[in-house]
Amino acid sequence: MSRRIMLAALAALLAGTAAQAQDIAVTNARLVIGDGSAAIERGTVVVRGGKVVAAGAGVIVPAGLRTIDAEGKWVTPGLVVAVTDLGLVDVGAVDGSNDSGADKAPFSAALDLSTAINPAAQPIAIARAGGVTRAAVAPLGTGSIFAGQGALIDLGADPQPVTRPRAFQYVELGEDGAKLAGGSRIAAHAVLRNALDEAREIAALPLGPRRTDVLLTRRDAAALVPVVTGRQPLYVHVERAADIRMALGLRQEFPALKLVIVGATEGWLVARELAAAGVPVLATPLGDLPASFERLGATQSNVGRMAAAGVKVALGAFFDQPRYAPQFAGNLVALTRVPRATGLTWGQAFAAISSGPAEVLGIADQVGTLKSGRAGDVVIWDGDPLEAGSGVVQVFIDGVEQPLTNHQTRLKDRYASPAEGALPKAYDW
Repeated sequence: MSRRIMLAALAALLAGTAAQAQDIAVTNARLVIGDGSAAIERGTVVVRGGKVVAAGAGVIVPAGLRTIDAEGKWVTPGLVVAVTDLGLVDVGAVDGSNDSGADKAPFSAALDLSTAINPAAQPIAIARAGGVTRAAVAPLGTGSIFAGQGALIDLGADPQPVTRPRAFQYVELGEDGAKLAGGSRIAAHAVLRNALDEAREIAALPLGPRRTDVLLTRRDAAALVPVVTGRQPLYVHVERAADIRMALGLRQEFPALKLVIVGATEGWLVARELAAAGVPVLATPLGDLPASFERLGATQSNVGRMAAAGVKVALGAFFDQPRYAPQFAGNLVALTRVPRATGLTWGQAFAAISSGPAEVLGIADQVGTLKSGRAGDVVIWDGDPLEAGSGVVQVFIDGVEQPLTNHQTRLKDRYASPAEGALPKAYDW
């Protein structure tokens, strides 16, 4: 990263430190509440003290508020992306700026991602400019099936991004888990059950001797105590139907588990079982190729079929460009026009990247919708947010207006209209 970009990122963070929530009203908007309902024409949203106090048609704007006339533009809650590496990676190919994996670490379940989140990472600024205001950050890999404890963050331009550390435990099963555990799913499930047994024993006797086979460090086993006692959700990455059934079966041995399924390419094949179990899914959107044996049942109708069966499903696993979440959601709307395909309505699709992930993450009472009492995360778009040609005009997080500049926008501005002759200087050393 050049010195100029580093200074610009630092300046943005310092500016965010002093920023205060603004009392604002956005009027004359095509207003999207984010709960699955239809857009409200000529709607208004009022934010005071960093919180939404009113949103809808006919809302009276209190005197003295800064008022933004949206002029018919779309206004939505901020996007919520679940299971991403935002803040862990700046340049993926540069080890010094990539904290997304720890395959040589002596610990696994005890790893706490919140200690590595970098609010100045360019992917955060890029995602924010795309309307993303909240995210659940998850690890990519350790030397174990346990990938560590994920964190919830906001994408505000300030030095304090983490809103909830140790928000969930992330575990790899399926093909990836089999490789990590010794080459077989049999081994992965044995490792998982043994680990949960060790954690349950520590929960019962925190200071006592450990009687079960000790395969985890005490710190790793202690990190799993909130999982077996139901105080911390367990996010299980699986793709094929059989693996999803095995994950659901874990609650027979460990009834307190709060499971969340991540990926679920073949979720549509077990949709009734997921719905009956009440286990939510953060689904990888639009996977339609049998890229591996655990994805042979891939179909773009996966999310729509699960939703139709009553599964609490939202979009997740955005490790590459979280700002593209609206495009995935828009394609799910387009599927409703494809013969024999199953998609989502516009309201359902937007909820799948706003209130849906927020509900799965356990923060629906705080973000994801423009309802009274929710955070003042407001995004103004120049067109339908689920259309690829639409862009973000303004972003507020907790009522604070956010900068939309980033490395990509600066490069665009530099080279969009170069003077005749030599191009502008590219680097400062």
